[in-house]
Amino acid sequence: MSGITLERAWAALSEMDDILILAHANPDGDAVGSMFALYLALRQLGKRVRCEIKDVPESLRFLVRSEAFADFPVKHIVTVDVGDLKLLNDSFREKYGDHISLNIDHHGTNGFFADETLVDPSAAAACEVLFSLFTYGGLTLTKEIAACLYVGVSTDTGCFRYANTTAKTLRAAACLLEAGVDNGAINIDIFETKTPQYVAFERAAMNALRLCLDGKCAVMRITQQDYKDAGISEADTQGLSGLPRMIAGVYAGLTVKERENGVYHASVRTKEPINAAEICAKFGGGGHKYAAGCELGRDGEDSERRLVAAVEEALKAAGLIH
Repeated sequence: MSGITLERAWAALSEMDDILILAHANPDGDAVGSMFALYLALRQLGKRVRCEIKDVPESLRFLVRSEAFADFPVKHIVTVDVGDLKLLNDSFREKYGDHISLNIDHHGTNGFFADETLVDPSAAAACEVLFSLFTYGGLTLTKEIAACLYVGVSTDTGCFRYANTTAKTLRAAACLLEAGVDNGAINIDIFETKTPQYVAFERAAMNALRLCLDGKCAVMRITQQDYKDAGISEADTQGLSGLPRMIAGVYAGLTVKERENGVYHASVRTKEPINAAEICAKFGGGGHKYAAGCELGRDGEDSERRLVAAVEEALKAAGLIH
């Protein structure tokens, strides 16, 4: 299947009213930024719109608009930064069902579950897709909208360090700064500020990290008890998944986290030539070439073993191990 054009997406939003915006469970900067950028844009267009979101990390709560949670009957649901319907919070799906009017996304593994889908896999973030959409529609880019978009683009690119950062991404970021974004303050708050509790948690997680497959794979497994012991929630550990890949010689960094429902979720971060999305696809997941995720099972040890086996297969296929 193929997605719709910017022209059609803008027309679809212009035709809608009484809109609910949803993002994926365990939201990151792109999910939160996309949600509230779109909320503010639709309000600028005179639409009645609201949001529902859970477990926003403390570092991203400055983006949340308190007025965005008014209650009214919904006619249309728009999802942002959602590549697969199963990534929505279960309670939202139980409440609203599976009928999505429009999905705005940037994942190459998008499942095209909505009536219409605007997807650009070349975009570094869903917020970059929204920037293109707003620019096409001639929307006034306020400082508030620009801040939301900047957070999404900067977090999904690791503050513009990852390979998904393109010239187009940087041009978009420049426009956002011209709209008044205080990038210095945002970067410090999101990328350079950690609570004492998180520092202790990160230290324990790194101490438990193990290398395998000739040092070309690094694995961290985290349980709900680990969160409780540190006095933090999973929502406050968004930056953890990138740590295993930072080790020299590692081609695949795996972070296996136990969710509240007892199911283990894997965040896979890779380097060329290992494709994270292909590894996660074997478990029904997806994402991007170097960053993807999937659900594994309720047995943490078995989940980790199966994921490492998939990485081993990829490393052998690439000729990195024998």
